[in-house]
Amino acid sequence: MSRRRPPERERRAGAPGLPARLERRNALFQQWQSLLTNRTKRTRTGEMLIQGVRPITQAIARGVEIRALLSDGRPEPSRWARELLDAPPAPVVELAPELMAELGEREDGAPELLALAAVPSDDLARLEPTSTAVVVVFDRPSGPGNIGSLARSVDALGAEALLITGRSADPWDPAALRASTGSLFAVPVLRQPSHREVLEWLEGRRAQGEPWRIVGLDEAGGHELSAEDLSGPTLVVVGNETIGMSAGWREACDVVAEIPMGGTASSLNASVAGSIALYEIQRQRRGALRG
Repeated sequence: MSRRRPPERERRAGAPGLPARLERRNALFQQWQSLLTNRTKRTRTGEMLIQGVRPITQAIARGVEIRALLSDGRPEPSRWARELLDAPPAPVVELAPELMAELGEREDGAPELLALAAVPSDDLARLEPTSTAVVVVFDRPSGPGNIGSLARSVDALGAEALLITGRSADPWDPAALRASTGSLFAVPVLRQPSHREVLEWLEGRRAQGEPWRIVGLDEAGGHELSAEDLSGPTLVVVGNETIGMSAGWREACDVVAEIPMGGTASSLNASVAGSIALYEIQRQRRGALRG
């Protein structure tokens, strides 16, 4: 059975300036298109476009502010799309399929849905760590794909937040969102200007009696990661893919640890190194529980 389209007045309620349907490449379409490639536009508008079933589902489930749901208007949507369109989290705008295909950056045709969403706040007050929290810092990452991959590991391996410090790639770049498969919405992801803001937050936690330890990762750290006690609240610092941690982070670390490597590789991919560190933390903690 075809989905009944809501009346135009229903679809436009609470969305002044948004059309019910978009058929051509006008200024509004160009604005949305720029969110895919122009970081300055994402920053200026505080908006991003979310592509993909899982990222859209995760964003809605985690309370990300959805400002519009873009639909290709197909008469027989999938069950997933139909359920969202029957009770949309935001005004729905139907786009011509060729416009949806452009915004979806797909060669196999138009996606059913895209989401126009607000970029989450970078306020450190969003963090509410537990007594044994693990928070990961990615310092000055240059590749959005690596941010997304590390966010996926942060989500999968029990860390509570991902902080991006310094001049870096944008975690809300479509490449990062795709690589994370939605995990960028499952945990708080906050951008900070430098290490200083994070250290100030950490000192506030320590002043409350929380024994936070800062563990940096480096291929020549001198201390094997598995020999370190990682049972308490831990801030894991992963450095830039090429040049590692900044001097500020290196100085702030309680220990700089290494992951033993064989073969001819000079270093591990940054997101892989972070993932191994998170696995080691979980391994130690599971061992302590069994003991």
